[in-house]
Amino acid sequence: GPLSKAEYRSRLLSTDGEQKVVLEKAGLALRYAFVSQRGFYPEDLHKENQDAVCVYRRYGGDPNQLFFGVFDGHGQQGTSCAQFAKDQVPAMLLSNAHFSTDPVRAFRETMAECNEQLHASSIEDGLSGTTAIACLVRGRTIYVANVGDSRAVLAERVDGQLIARPLSHDHTPFREDECERVKQYGARILTLDQLEGVKDPAVQCWSTEEEDDGDPPRLWAPNALYPGTAFTRSIGDSLAEQIGVTAEPEVVTWTLSGDKTPLLIIASDGIFEFLQNQAVIQLASKYDDAQQSAIALVAEAYRLWLEVETRTDDITAIVIRIEELE
Repeated sequence: GPLSKAEYRSRLLSTDGEQKVVLEKAGLALRYAFVSQRGFYPEDLHKENQDAVCVYRRYGGDPNQLFFGVFDGHGQQGTSCAQFAKDQVPAMLLSNAHFSTDPVRAFRETMAECNEQLHASSIEDGLSGTTAIACLVRGRTIYVANVGDSRAVLAERVDGQLIARPLSHDHTPFREDECERVKQYGARILTLDQLEGVKDPAVQCWSTEEEDDGDPPRLWAPNALYPGTAFTRSIGDSLAEQIGVTAEPEVVTWTLSGDKTPLLIIASDGIFEFLQNQAVIQLASKYDDAQQSAIALVAEAYRLWLEVETRTDDITAIVIRIEELE
């Protein structure tokens, strides 16, 4: 790529090798690592990494709990928004009244509260915000709360094969239900080509995310050329809220087992732009060490970005190996 090894390294934030945590009561061991690489923008070499990542072991003082989070900021204040969510979401979740009895409700209230607090903060979030993919591991149960288009993907063992099982579903206009939801608020859904009249705005010209030609459908206010977001849910983005963009998460609950679900990937869309879920699982599973897996994923995503574009997004991946205690 266009970066020297030293420059490449200076753009990396990562765990210091693979970390291991034992959930004694659940009979599970988790080995995890993360890598976050600042994007490469030729016209802005010092653009900050707008991705934020966090891991809390013994979350809430409970040796059976962990928290994993990836927050992908966007807009002028994207870095501040992602850092804000990274700091606030884990803290707010813990102090939520329903945390121990109803984590799904706790997650819903936490994302709403974080969104309100971000609006009230000194951070200018009119046209800036962040995605959130937040995972609470409590014994053998994982709760995945998603806002936006970062992802959690589990590897499920089926007939000896590892199959990608998404634990989150992107909030973008590619989803018909999301498209309809924001239209209720008056959002116009148009690609840039449609907006500029290159393509007919009355005819839907996109199909699926996989076949995206780099000009995705975006949200526009009824009579204005903003906000142009390619997502339908986020934390922040106060202007986009007028047209239905919300911080309401979708929360998925799953049961973990070392035999059935040996691998979990939590990552920003920098990973998934050119890699489908199954490819991510296959690549990550080639390595026994979680850190090696995370490095390989980020390196491959980076390579694919530069094959297609002159720049790369920020790229962040947490890799978690799940094992039964002997």
